[in-house]
Amino acid sequence: MSKRTPLYDEHVALGATMIPFGGWDMPVYYTSVIEEHKATRERAGLFDTSHMGEFDITGSGSFAFLDSLLAGNLADLAPGRAVYSPMTNERGGVVDDLWVYMIGADTYRLVVNASTAPKDLEWVVRRAAGLDVKVQDASAQTGMIALQGPSAVKIMALFSDKALPQRFRFHTDTVADRQVVVSRTGYTGEDGVELYMDAADTAHLWRSLLESGQPLGLSPVGLGARDTLRLEACYSLYGHELSEDITPAEAGITFAVARGKTFPGSDVVYEQMEQGPARKIVAFELLGRGIPRDGYPVLCGGKSAGHVTSGCFSPSLKKGIGLAMLDAAAAQIGNQMEVEIREKLYPAKIVKKPFVRNV
Repeated sequence: MSKRTPLYDEHVALGATMIPFGGWDMPVYYTSVIEEHKATRERAGLFDTSHMGEFDITGSGSFAFLDSLLAGNLADLAPGRAVYSPMTNERGGVVDDLWVYMIGADTYRLVVNASTAPKDLEWVVRRAAGLDVKVQDASAQTGMIALQGPSAVKIMALFSDKALPQRFRFHTDTVADRQVVVSRTGYTGEDGVELYMDAADTAHLWRSLLESGQPLGLSPVGLGARDTLRLEACYSLYGHELSEDITPAEAGITFAVARGKTFPGSDVVYEQMEQGPARKIVAFELLGRGIPRDGYPVLCGGKSAGHVTSGCFSPSLKKGIGLAMLDAAAAQIGNQMEVEIREKLYPAKIVKKPFVRNV
């Protein structure tokens, strides 16, 4: 049976179409994917992200433990700062991509993907065994809402005079009479914030934000538009551009890998960073009609060259776009390729990432 976030009843009351996702019942859309996509790009969208996992890491050995566990650069962390990082296995594949929040001395929070949270917790606990580190799963006690879009800052100003944190930073604040953590680590390609709160306060905050933000064009947004928004921004999605068999170098997220440290699979990752991977993720757009989807074959010069990892009709560009894992020899910007859609070949071109850049 699928789990439900603290906002399940709110979604049902708003008429959302609910689907199973990563073990959770989640809204895929309320009106339509395109309408909600445009609302976020042009005004503001409100997202239920309470299905994400949160692990608290404490103890005198917590920094050393996390620095050896994660590929990211944790050296610049300070209280109130967050770092995006891959968590890799011994083969260099990505166990998950996550955020590390430094709350205080020897106190950190990992925010992980919903679908991978159970295996992530097992992985982290196993690696922490015997160390002066405590791992606590805070997921069930934590609610999370994302407010994204060009009007997000104005909407937050309705609730607090406190300046929002800078990108990749966070602080505590009072919003609608509830204590929240306000973070600037969005996933849509738009400016905005993520709000963490006690699970019991989530519905109150959701209703308060929607009511106050409605005059500024705030709309609830489901998973469908969350996917098209992140794809236009070329953000990786675990299970598509990232997996235990895909390394950070292949996924194109080496910007999130620190140099010169040891972590699981670091020898594989560094070798690929130096010599180049044999395959890698590219962005492409169709040159005519058609919508690419995950798993569709890709051909270059009439020969098999890889497959689509994510694809959609872009509401912003009004064309089919996608990400694909291709042989490195074919993965050059400007190269022509073909996507096989229902046994027909559709011409496409490899383009520079991202498709849309607003932040």
